Amino acid sequence: MAPDTDSPRSDSNDLALRWSGRVSLTRRILAVNIFALLLLAGGFFYLDSYRARILDSRTQQAMREARLIAEGLSVAGPDQQEPLIRQLARDTGGRLRIYAADGPLLLDSRALGERNFVLRDPDKDGTGQWVARFLDAGIDTVVGAKRPPLYREKADGRTWTDVRIALTGYPSATVWRAPDRTPVITAAARIPGRPAAVMTTVNARDITQTVRVERFRLSVVLLVVTLVSIFLSLFLARTIVRPLRRLARAAVRVRLGRAREVVVPRLPERADEIGMLARALSDMSLALRDRIDATEAFAADVTHELKNPLASLRSAVDGLGSVRDPALQERLLAIVRDDVHRLDRLISDISDASRIDAQLSRANFEPVDAAAMLCGLLAQREHRGVERGIRLRFDEDIGSAAVILGEGTRLERVFENLIDNAVSFSPDDGLVSIAAQDMADRLELRFEDEGPGVPEEERDAIFRRFHSVRPSSEGFGQHSGLGLAIARTIVEAHGGTIRVESREDRLSGARFVVQLPLASAR
Repeated sequence: MAPDTDSPRSDSNDLALRWSGRVSLTRRILAVNIFALLLLAGGFFYLDSYRARILDSRTQQAMREARLIAEGLSVAGPDQQEPLIRQLARDTGGRLRIYAADGPLLLDSRALGERNFVLRDPDKDGTGQWVARFLDAGIDTVVGAKRPPLYREKADGRTWTDVRIALTGYPSATVWRAPDRTPVITAAARIPGRPAAVMTTVNARDITQTVRVERFRLSVVLLVVTLVSIFLSLFLARTIVRPLRRLARAAVRVRLGRAREVVVPRLPERADEIGMLARALSDMSLALRDRIDATEAFAADVTHELKNPLASLRSAVDGLGSVRDPALQERLLAIVRDDVHRLDRLISDISDASRIDAQLSRANFEPVDAAAMLCGLLAQREHRGVERGIRLRFDEDIGSAAVILGEGTRLERVFENLIDNAVSFSPDDGLVSIAAQDMADRLELRFEDEGPGVPEEERDAIFRRFHSVRPSSEGFGQHSGLGLAIARTIVEAHGGTIRVESREDRLSGARFVVQLPLASAR
């Protein structure tokens, strides 16, 4: 039967990414999971912005503290400045210095004994701190973090940018980088009413520690997710890619002509799409194997059927050269004519049987009135004359319900074969009856004769190619044994069935039943 839809030769444009079609499924699964991990790794960029926000907040805080300290120093008496500087240094945890407008250092909390601002020597830290700094440097490089300048002590206040800006009346702050990669924040503000500025210096190690803790947590999460992702990727590759590879290897072996040797795995334990594909490929390979077997059997049968008339023809032709009796020559020529007609009929039936599947697959089915076709065939048969006084009868009372979809010439051949078969098996003056009945969504046609019937053990075999059970009164070689096989092929191509059974009235004879889908049902 013609397909309802057209199947494209290639579906390369159907939701397919051309670049990914060249990459194996395993790599694509890993790539998708790695892409998800990269999204998670984007958290390191967020931590960098988080650190930048903290530094901005601490910088603003350092400027406010410097301004408040400058205001406090402006109202303190000369004898109160040193105690106030020490107290503020302890409270802020940083180093406080007062510079004159022309640059000299006037007062320093470290010189007063408060050594709470001490930069660590990275060479004296343990392995853990070295690893932490190495990871900080690597992550900062990846995320493109801005690198502050290295902190260096300066003796003259005029060399400090913050002090120079603060002496103009505006507080200023700068973020520096300590040798151990921790931030150092300096801030300066002018002391009201005095030509001097106060500068605070704080080593904000807590910011680095906070970011390191968050990075460590994110790294642990990323590591766990990476391990789980790799495990799931391998699991998916095992459950998807490996079965597909097995099926592909089996398909390649089938393509190489080893269909009989290949057992396509059916994967019965899988109820997913892979299992459906495996079972479909297995069924397809079995169908292909059956088709190959049928083709080889058909070729063997053709060879066998052609040998008999050829052997008879060869014998008759060889005899013509040595026989001088005219009567015997005429008998040999009759044998030659019979064998030639037999070969011609056999070759025509073989050619038709071999092409019928392909022709029906491309045929365009049209509405066919089966009842009108049968009436026409019976009328033509009666007009030509029915041998041996056999009567033909058609019982039809279904009217327009007998319309089916099909190819008229092929269906006509089926009906002619069944009528010829019934006539050949019917006794002299016998009755061949044909009946049509509406079976809801199918049309049932019954062809009955009054012959000897078909033995039950032969009812399947008579539909095989070159299998023929003919009446004894019929001459040998008048049928090729392909008529019923062709009829079954045509009926099944139309979505119908054909079978043979005993008559319901218990009389002798055979009944061939053909069922075809009605056009209204389709």
